[in-house]
Amino acid sequence: MRQAAWAAGTVLGLVVVEMVLSRALNPYVLRVVVLCGISIILAVSLNLINGFTGQFSIGHAGFMALGAYGSAMFSLHVGIGWVEALSGAGLPVALAAAPALLAALLLGGLLAAAAGYLVGLPSLRLRGDYLAIVTLGFGEIIRVVILNIDAVGGARGLGGIPGWANLFWVGLGVASVLVVARNLAHSTYGRALFAIRDDEVAAEALGVNTTSYKVLAFVIGAFFAGVAGGLFAHVLSYLNPGSFTFIKSIEVIAMVVLGGMGSISGSVVAAILLTLLPEVLRPVKDLRMVIYALMLVLLMITRPQGLLGTRELSLRALIGRRRAPHEAT
Repeated sequence: MRQAAWAAGTVLGLVVVEMVLSRALNPYVLRVVVLCGISIILAVSLNLINGFTGQFSIGHAGFMALGAYGSAMFSLHVGIGWVEALSGAGLPVALAAAPALLAALLLGGLLAAAAGYLVGLPSLRLRGDYLAIVTLGFGEIIRVVILNIDAVGGARGLGGIPGWANLFWVGLGVASVLVVARNLAHSTYGRALFAIRDDEVAAEALGVNTTSYKVLAFVIGAFFAGVAGGLFAHVLSYLNPGSFTFIKSIEVIAMVVLGGMGSISGSVVAAILLTLLPEVLRPVKDLRMVIYALMLVLLMITRPQGLLGTRELSLRALIGRRRAPHEAT
């Protein structure tokens, strides 16, 4: 009952936030906020693999691409018909689009999760650099295959995707990945993942089926990467294979490493920071990426463990810190 009340409150809160911010912010700022949300989903989902389990996957852009193109094709060939039928029955367009968008996002997530399972089952027996090479190859294979399939636009890209996603849907995706990541971290599955991260050989000696747990983390992370890709497609209304290159995977890895390996809060903070930073530096034009890279290098020199390390931000802890000085007096 309590969980249902929290879910209803979250949905209602997101509706209010969407209504207020869509009127208060100009389209550019609102688009940047939405992209921050998508980055959070990507960073937290990769943290389940790289941070929680201690693996080194650099193929996250491939899962994002599968989710993006899968959900976009569903919307173009099936979802639009659903919306036309529901809106013809008298429903507002926003409500009529909700079932189609939800189905598209779930489909995109499931496609990415299936790919994560197929790739993860054989490759997660590998470790370190070998796993990184396999996941890198997977991501590039997905991009090249999409690039050569004319049905999904090929090199020219896929346009005409319905722009059904907004701040509400991105916020719902952020809330979902945060809840799943937090619950996983505090479960017995999470303890097994952390044990694998700390010492895989010792975890195996204690009876932990390391391959199964790593595949579980890989599948969950891939699912949310696919959802992020679906949201990305329905926000921009256009997809190009160039959006899912090796560089995109590196950007997401930078968010996880900068925030702190294993820290959910750190991934959120770093995702927002690294999404906003290029926009803030946009006035300096040609020097923008140089300054961006330099700031990353300086941050990693001064904070090699990441902004938060393995710690988590807690509202209760922050309130306690503020009360402590008053209680002492």
